[in-house]
Amino acid sequence: MAKKFACKDIGIACGFEAKANSEDELMGKIAAHAKKAHNMSQIDQATLSKVKAAIKEA
Repeated sequence: MAKKFACKDIGIACGFEAKANSEDELMGKIAAHAKKAHNMSQIDQATLSKVKAAIKEA
């Protein structure tokens, strides 16, 4: 089942939304977006927990 994520779902004022066929693929897209758009070279543990909790079935 496909997965989806949106920055707004974790309280970030950003229009980014992504879908992927797996959570691993989706996490890659999220990490690339976080680095480019939010200047995050790494996602800290607290943010990572929020991200994983916000991933939904697409």
